[in-house]
Amino acid sequence: MKTVKQIINGHATNVGTIKVQELLPAEQFENPFLLFHHGIAVADKQVPIPQQGVGPHPHRGFSAISFIYKGGVHHRDSRGNNHVVYAGGTQWIHAGMGIIHSERVPADIFEIGGVQELLQVWVNTPAAHKMDQPHYYPATAAQTPTVVSPDGLITLRVPSGELNGVKGIIPTFTKVTTIMGEAKKGGQFEFSFPSAYQTILYVLEGSITINGKDQTNAKQMALFNKDGENFSITANEETLFFVGSGEPMQEPIAAHGPFVMNNQTEIMQAFRDYQLGKMGVLIEE
Repeated sequence: MKTVKQIINGHATNVGTIKVQELLPAEQFENPFLLFHHGIAVADKQVPIPQQGVGPHPHRGFSAISFIYKGGVHHRDSRGNNHVVYAGGTQWIHAGMGIIHSERVPADIFEIGGVQELLQVWVNTPAAHKMDQPHYYPATAAQTPTVVSPDGLITLRVPSGELNGVKGIIPTFTKVTTIMGEAKKGGQFEFSFPSAYQTILYVLEGSITINGKDQTNAKQMALFNKDGENFSITANEETLFFVGSGEPMQEPIAAHGPFVMNNQTEIMQAFRDYQLGKMGVLIEE
């Protein structure tokens, strides 16, 4: 059985106009997971929609992923992508050698409830691919492969990796499975991942009991030990949650701000390249 190592509560911060609960990094990176933010933005009718959300900023050396649970995200980037994905969907950015992007609320945010809720997760990229050309992979809820629990009470969307033979549609350089879950009260499911993988479970709202004993409540993350393959969950109420499991990289990590490389020299080069405009330009309309 894969057992729980620690329950993390995280801390509150702000990113743009989004109120964020930051779970990772904690004391260290949970390689290959580098950062984990749970963001909620209530749209403000007194502020122009193009100014709500997170404005243009750069990334290099990892994947920046938005898992969208409510509302939607309007993504623009310096590669010319201009695209909206709504609840249940994913926006996966392989930053590669460098990209500038923004994450705004969509123009119809008030028509779809006025709230944007998402997870922003950073997944490390192997050194061999950190300087590849950037790519943007969106996936809607309808496009995302889905697994339903045997009791019919849990729906699991699989943007990347594999769950019970169902494969996600987003290609990744890192061996990582990501799962967006919705559970009704009493729903049960058993997950299985390689024992050596780093595995995390986060509850956005509701409550889950793991292996019949470890309760994880809203805005808490369970970190698992690398001591087994299987673990079970039971939803104590209607619950939104996320599960991630990936192969740790045996490479050094150097991170500063929006860049994640393997050493400080590469970090300095990333800042220099950004200042020289080598990551492109994003001018929002």
